[in-house]
Amino acid sequence: MTTSIFVNLPTTDLDRSKAFYEALGFSINPAFTDENAACIVFGDNIYFMVLTREYLGTFTDKQIIDPKTHAQTSVAFSRDSRDEVDEVLAKGLAAGGVEPREAQDYGFMYSRDLEDPDGNILGFLYMDPAAAAQGPEAYLAEQGASAPSASA
Repeated sequence: MTTSIFVNLPTTDLDRSKAFYEALGFSINPAFTDENAACIVFGDNIYFMVLTREYLGTFTDKQIIDPKTHAQTSVAFSRDSRDEVDEVLAKGLAAGGVEPREAQDYGFMYSRDLEDPDGNILGFLYMDPAAAAQGPEAYLAEQGASAPSASA
């Protein structure tokens, strides 16, 4: 059995969310999309269910947070190059997203955050394949550098 990942995100404007994620290059599965939700296809087994706040509330007894003011999660996606990270950010910014902080460049890893129009946080990152295989500390030791602290 193959495991699929479904990430549920709240939205205040479903049509705006669909347009935003399509602008990033992702598709929408119409079989699981209606006036309450849109199924955004990120990959073969990765999906975002962008749900109206009211509809998301039917799946939990907990309060639905406002992602503009509260962070519940940040989902990160790898890219094959730094240029691809920059390209997806450019598309997201042009489609109404916001970059909430400066790019993080650790030499072996480059990442940028993008908030969708509702404030949900998406991270896009490139990591040198050798660093990914060895781990950051071993890779940097081999390069004659030290790993940045977690607070960097």
